[in-house]
Formats: sequence, structure tokens, C-alpha cells
Amino acid sequence: MHASPFSRALLLAATCLVPVLSIAEAEAQTRRAAQAPQRPPARAVRAASGTVQGIDIQGNQRIEADTIRSYMLLQPGDAFEGDRLDRSLRTLYATGLFKDVRVARQGDRILVTVEENPIVNRVAFEGNSKLSDDNLRDATQLRSRAVFTTQAAQADRARILEAYARRGRLSATVEPKIIQLDQNRVDIVYEINEADVALISRINFVGNRSVSDSRLKEIVASREGAWYRPFSSSDTYDPERLNFDRELLRRFYLRQGYADVNVTGAAAELAPDRSGFFVTYTINEGRRYRLGKVETTSSLRNVTADQLRPTVDVSSGDWYDGDSIERISETMSDRANALGAPFVEVTPRIVRNTDAGTVDITFEVKEGNRLYVERIDITGNVRTQDRVIRREFRLAEGDAFNAALVRRSRQRIRDLGYFNDATISTTPGSAPDRVVLGTSVSERATGEVSLGGGYSTDAGALADIGLRERNLLGTGIDSRINGVIAQKRSQLDLSVTDPSFQDRNLAVGADIFYINRNLTTYSGYEERRYGFSLRAGYEFNEYLRQSWAYTLSHRNIYNVDTNSSIYIKEQAGETLLSQIGQTLTYDRRDSRLDPHSGYLLRLGTDVAGLGGDVSYVRGRVDGSYYIPFERWLGDPNYVLAIQGSVGYLEPFGGKDERIVDRFFLGGENLRGFEVAGAGPRDLNTRDSLGGRLLYTQTTEFRFPLPIPDEIGITGRAFVDVGGLSGSSSGSNIADTSTPRVGAGVGVSWRSPFGLINLDFAQAVVKESYDKTQVFRFGFGTRF
Repeated sequence: MHASPFSRALLLAATCLVPVLSIAEAEAQTRRAAQAPQRPPARAVRAASGTVQGIDIQGNQRIEADTIRSYMLLQPGDAFEGDRLDRSLRTLYATGLFKDVRVARQGDRILVTVEENPIVNRVAFEGNSKLSDDNLRDATQLRSRAVFTTQAAQADRARILEAYARRGRLSATVEPKIIQLDQNRVDIVYEINEADVALISRINFVGNRSVSDSRLKEIVASREGAWYRPFSSSDTYDPERLNFDRELLRRFYLRQGYADVNVTGAAAELAPDRSGFFVTYTINEGRRYRLGKVETTSSLRNVTADQLRPTVDVSSGDWYDGDSIERISETMSDRANALGAPFVEVTPRIVRNTDAGTVDITFEVKEGNRLYVERIDITGNVRTQDRVIRREFRLAEGDAFNAALVRRSRQRIRDLGYFNDATISTTPGSAPDRVVLGTSVSERATGEVSLGGGYSTDAGALADIGLRERNLLGTGIDSRINGVIAQKRSQLDLSVTDPSFQDRNLAVGADIFYINRNLTTYSGYEERRYGFSLRAGYEFNEYLRQSWAYTLSHRNIYNVDTNSSIYIKEQAGETLLSQIGQTLTYDRRDSRLDPHSGYLLRLGTDVAGLGGDVSYVRGRVDGSYYIPFERWLGDPNYVLAIQGSVGYLEPFGGKDERIVDRFFLGGENLRGFEVAGAGPRDLNTRDSLGGRLLYTQTTEFRFPLPIPDEIGITGRAFVDVGGLSGSSSGSNIADTSTPRVGAGVGVSWRSPFGLINLDFAQAVVKESYDKTQVFRFGFGTRF
């Protein structure tokens, strides 16, 4: 069938018009795409019927034509389809490689015209000082040789602003400048105005009727901006810290008896000039309750309520304390575990009597779910080996789950000193009776290269040089070399200690030392000693530890003052000490690094005479007891520390002890008196002679000062008692064991430059020949 001439004319016209319309349509879509490149036009061209014979590429400089063709959904041999051509255009835009894309049909071929996005030659930052270039590069994504897009540059600008916002610089501005280069390359320069930190200008509380604003400001972790916080970030606005503050406020009110307290909100409002924040906490205090009935019940087969009742240290009439209830529950659970019940659940049942203002509490003790440790996972230890952490666990995989042992394991890991923090969480295991202990640690620097200087009352001006690695190669081995040069003391130490030799319950170590002391001020001579010691120790159980040491030391008493005591002149010369010693330690403190509760007992014995020039037995007993006052005063930094020691030295084998082996009293162990300022003394020369029998006792109350915690200053009030006797006999020797007493106050400041200790003490009870000292000062720093 043949078409009429008129039909052929219409067909010819349509064939001619379609490409024209398609090109016009594509150009219009391309213009719209340029205006909104992230959303390309809905359709590229109106494709007519036919078959694609080829795809031609124009405008590409770096990108291969075949690469562009690979993004096309229409390929040679396919039928022309408008939808697929439209989606091909969108696909090319989505690659981010092109600034502009045009797609058109030319006869039976497709023409793709592209304008490539530039290549980033360099990314630079100007105006930044609070954040380094490396910090900003970590925050941004555009890099050298990456494809540049305006959207990517704006996204990086937002990331930089976010990095500054996290540091409280909310008024910071960032302007990306694009520098065009040849070969379609660009340099990106972010011009930054860091602005000032937007600190917390004011902290407000709403709804607190019973507790003052000033008291609540001490509770929250956030602080108002002040000149004395140059090294603290607590006055910088942090949304996460506000949530933490809400929990701190809630727990504080619970400790004070407000069982219904609710901290309903914590809001921050930015000042109109963006210079600071106004933070407001909204509190619904509720009523304050006292304890009514306090009872204990037990459904355990082998543990009665009477056996658990002594762990309850609260009684009817006390103010309700949420922390005490939680602590008693833990203590009661630990007690039941110790009595032979491995699976225990303690539930405090609380009944409020609103009208009477009392709370009745019943501690219900019953058998808990039988849980076993399936696995112990450790994460976050980049350097420290797993075995170093695992050996601190007090329970192993397969053991019955014990919350008390988990808490003790966490404390032991923290006491290593290798981590900023350590947490242990529990998650369900592969069966209902299995749990997985997830241990997360945050590594801290354990290596020290120290150069220090300072002054102490005992040693005078000093310089300190040292190199130490407390976690050598992640194995837990502590190695160090340290030297001290001071007016009255010079010292060099080399030491290495493996706290778990061959992964066993055995700590071994060795020391090489050289010490020179100038004691002319106290006893009219100088002392030099050098030698080595070998050490070994092991644990009987969690709290009892035994250690042994052998020491070989060459001592020399020299440069004896011509006006010194005859008893000291007799001591001049060299001696060789060969000594073996042991120390038995029972430690029930809550923390070895910063104890707030518990006690410590230590028994030490030294025996000299296994060769050498001196023979003696020297014993010493030390003890300390820590009483926390947090329950009554609401702050864990209120602690009463009671410490005491007794030491005795007895020579044997017809050999007298040397003055360097005796005890001395005064200074650090008896404040209010000079070093060696109390005890036996030659009345003619005023030289201290030391003694064989020493006893000391210290009662010290440690407390926070009414200044911001972040300054790092704590206070103490103390009374020291001590006595020393048992020196050489003679008509001019004053030797009495009557107690001396010193009392005073002091402060410790953990400053950015090191620890500074200041003590003011008065010798309350003393002998006329004792040498007193009102002020003691110690300063040191490392960097």
C-alpha cells in the first residue's frame, strides 16, 4: 500500500521538526539544570521512534568519552525512548563530574555535550589559629585532585562552622574563595573569622525552693564564664553536658530526701549578639521525706535476713537518701555472695507515706537469674595488649556472673593508670543464662619525657630529668630512668618492673641507683650511696600481697663538719650493706590512686648481715584508714584520713647500726618541725642523731575549698603526733620518746605547672632543743 503525496509530506515535515523540537527542549532543560543542578530536568529530549546508531561526546577534556557513554542508559542498538534518555541526563548529573550537560538527538545518533567541573588544585585555610590546618582538613572532604562542586564547598563550609560551634565559637564565619586556574583547575581558600568563644554567661534555676542557686551551681558540671578558667572547658556551652547536669541535679536531690524530684528541663538561650548563653534548669522538687520502717527480708535458702541486716547503715528518722539505698543494695548483694549465694537479686521496695512525709523501705533479697559469663570483649586498646587488661579481671569466662567482682575488675583496670577511663557493660549472650562483658577503654599516653624544676623545703631548688614508659610496648612493663639535681640532693635511678612476669601471679623488678645527700644542715655530714636491688612480689588474694627485695649498697659518710657531734664523726667512712627485706600489704582501699574509703595495713621487715659490714633487723608497721563524709556533707572530697606507723631497729652480731640506717622524725612525717628536727640530739652541736624507735600518727581532714573545682585546689587540716628515741648514750645526748605534736592547715594545687603543696603548722608540743618549722613549701613541674 502506497502513501499519498500528502501523507508523505506530513511525514517529512514531522521528521524534520522532531530534531528541532528535541534540541530546543534539551536546551531549555539544560538551562533549568544549570539553575538547579542538583535536580536535572525531568526529560532530556522527546525521542521519536528509531534505533540508536551511536553516541557522540563533546566538551570533555579529562573524562574519557567511553566513561561518559557508560553512564548512558541508551546504548547503540537500543530503540529511542524518551524516558531512558531523560534518565541518562539525570545519571550524568548525579556523577558530580559535570557543571553542565546537554543531551540531544541528531538523526539516528545522540549528541552529549558536557562542561566538566574543575579539579581542585589546592585547599587552604586562612585566619585559623584555634583549630590547626590538620584539624580542619579532618573536618572537610574536598581534597587536592578531587572534583570541585559548589555544593561540596558549601558542605565543607558547614562542617568547619560545626567544628567551631563544638568549641563554643558560634559567631565564627567561613567564606570559601574560589581561584580559577588554567587547565580547568581551582584553588579553594576558606577565609575564617574564628570569633570569640560563646561562654555560658549565666546559669539560672527555676522551681528550687529549698536549695539555693549558689548551691546548685556547685552541683552541675557546667560553669559560668570567669577569668580564672583559662584552661577549663566547663564554661563552654555543650548540649550533652546539660543532659549530664540534669542527672547530677536529680541525684543530688535524691540524696537530700526529695524522692519525687523531677528535673523537667534544661534549656539554653543564645544572647542576641551571640556572645554567650543563658542556661536555665527547671526543677520540680516535690516533698522531702524521712525514712519510716526499714526492713530486710530474704528468701535465699542459705542466707537469712539477720545475716544481711548489719549491712543496712540507715535507720528510721534519717532523711531519705537515694544513693544510700543503692549502696546498701550493692553491699547486701556482695555480702550474700560472700555467704555462699552466687545468684542474688536485692530489690528495695519503697512505699511513700505522703501525708506523714515518710518512706518505708523493704530490702527484698531473693535468688536472681542464674547468669554465667560467656565472653569478655575488650575494645579501645590500641596499644595495650588484651592480656594486660584480662589479667585484672576477678572473674573469667564461664564463671558465675558477680556484680561485685565486675566492679572490682573495673577499678583494677582504672588503677593501672594506662587509660583515661574504663567501663564494663553487660549484654545478653547466646543463651538466656549467658552474658557478655563488654570492656571499653580509652588509651592515654603512658610515656614521659620529663624536664622539670622546682623547689622543696627538704631538697631546695631542684632540676628533674627523666624518661619513663609505664606501659612498655603495651605489655604493662614499667621502665624508667630519672635524675634529680638539687641543692641538697642528687639522685640517679634506673628501674624496670614487670607486674605480671610470664603472665603469672609474680611481679619482678630491678633497680640501679646513685644518691648523694647533703645533710650538713641537720646532722653535719654528707652521704653518698650507690648499688642495686632485685624485687619480686605476688598476691595471696585480691587484697593481700607479699613482696621481697634484696639490696646491695655501698654507703659513704664523708665531708663531716669539724664542729659535728663526736657521735657523727665516729660514723665517718665507707660501709657495705647487704640486706633482704619483705613487705606484707593488706589493702582494702576503694582506690590505690585516690582513696576515699577503706583501709591499708603494711608490715615491713629488713634484715642486714648477709655479708656486708652491718647487721641489724629493722621492722615497721604502717596503717591508714579513710572515712568518707559524702553521706553527711554531699561531696566525695570530704574525707577523714587516719594514719599511723611504728618502726624499730635492733643491731645484732656485735655490730652497731650506722646513722644512715636509723629513723628520723620531722618534716614530712611530723609537720611543724624541720626535717630531722625532733628526736635525739647532741645538745652541744645541735646535730640530729636519729633513733631506733619511731612512732607517728596523723589525723587529717581533707575538704574542697569554696572555689570552683576546676581550679584544682583542695584543703586539709591536720594534727601530727610522733616520737623518736634510742640513740647513742652520752651525757650530752637528749633522748626521750615523749610525743611531739604539730597541728596546722594546708592546701594542694594541681596547677598547670605542676603540684604545689603549702603547709602551715605549729609545733604544739615540743622539747626545748627541737627545731621547728612553721611553713613548708613544695613545688615541681614536668613538661
